Amino acid sequence: MANKGESNLKPWCPFCGMDIGRPTDAVQRKLNEFPMGRCECGAVYVCDATGHNVGAAMVECLVNACNDEWDLAWELVAEEDYLTGRIEDYDDISHQVCPKRNIDGRAARGVLFFIRLHKGLAEIVERYDQNQQKLAKAPRGEGAAGSTIRELEPERDPKRTRKRASKKQVKELAEKGDLDGLVDLCFDDKRTLRFLQRLLYEPVAKDRYNIAWTMGEVCARISTREPAPVADQLHRLFQSCSDSASTSWGMVEAIGAIVACRPDIYGAFTRHLYNFLNDSATQEAVLWGLGEIATTRPDLIRKTPFYSLFGLLGHEKPEIRALVARMLGRISAKEAGLQLLPLQQDQTPILIFEQGQPLETSVAEVAATAIENIHKGEKNGE
Repeated sequence: MANKGESNLKPWCPFCGMDIGRPTDAVQRKLNEFPMGRCECGAVYVCDATGHNVGAAMVECLVNACNDEWDLAWELVAEEDYLTGRIEDYDDISHQVCPKRNIDGRAARGVLFFIRLHKGLAEIVERYDQNQQKLAKAPRGEGAAGSTIRELEPERDPKRTRKRASKKQVKELAEKGDLDGLVDLCFDDKRTLRFLQRLLYEPVAKDRYNIAWTMGEVCARISTREPAPVADQLHRLFQSCSDSASTSWGMVEAIGAIVACRPDIYGAFTRHLYNFLNDSATQEAVLWGLGEIATTRPDLIRKTPFYSLFGLLGHEKPEIRALVARMLGRISAKEAGLQLLPLQQDQTPILIFEQGQPLETSVAEVAATAIENIHKGEKNGE
């Protein structure tokens, strides 16, 4: 700490000395989140309220400073590319630094961790971010989410009589495809999302993908007013996928659907889908989710190691070949143009899903569409 006086102090930037604002949750939700902020001097900081997760906070701070460019972040070297700083004894509730490490009877053990990129590198990151924003604003193909920015859900009457959700009621609404009813019920009772998650345990693929997409659409509408419960739901889905003692039926599909329907908020979760790519039980669901996300936000897929998927174009399972081709076409991956050509001769019939609905096609048809999209992208200068 820069000051060891006895009085509580407002936290400051260790680089410029200016007072800093309270760290807040990022607009775009992530798998591991720390409240963060940015000083006027350009320094980025995150808050570890417990002081026990400083390592993870450091990583997230560095990645955030690089505008979520993980590959760039791992290439940087401390001191040569950026400076670090930290303030300890921080209390996140009162937003004060407490030299006595105690305030109002509670311990103040929080840590504010700071990173400031050197000028040259900061300019590179800024230019890259501007280019990405231009890409994100560019017209995209028509997708399930339509636009990546959803219209604000009408505010519910605070004096209304709130309904209590039940498993049976949620199941009936989901089977009827009553999105309005499900959204209303979610605003009244947050357990609705948990009940929807239980419906994902469905062995029939058609029903499983339909429920997953329904959950994505419901979460997209809820998040226009209350994004936090949806982020919590994503965390639960990831935990369920990682639990070796439970089946992951529908979980990966639901993650892909939620991100695809609100990539502007939950796009940072895209990268974490790769964690389930090597499991044969979830591989197809991962590729389906990546393809749906690519419909409106191909830039999010390009920020992942999508090159690693090229080898799957020769996979023994035709659905895998088709889903990879579909995704590569939607991101206009001209890098894969030659690898896609042989698939145009693959007349194997397949069943894949578009926005949760079954589509009977062939590997050749999917590959042809992908190659056409790539050529369109080249003409448009993408």
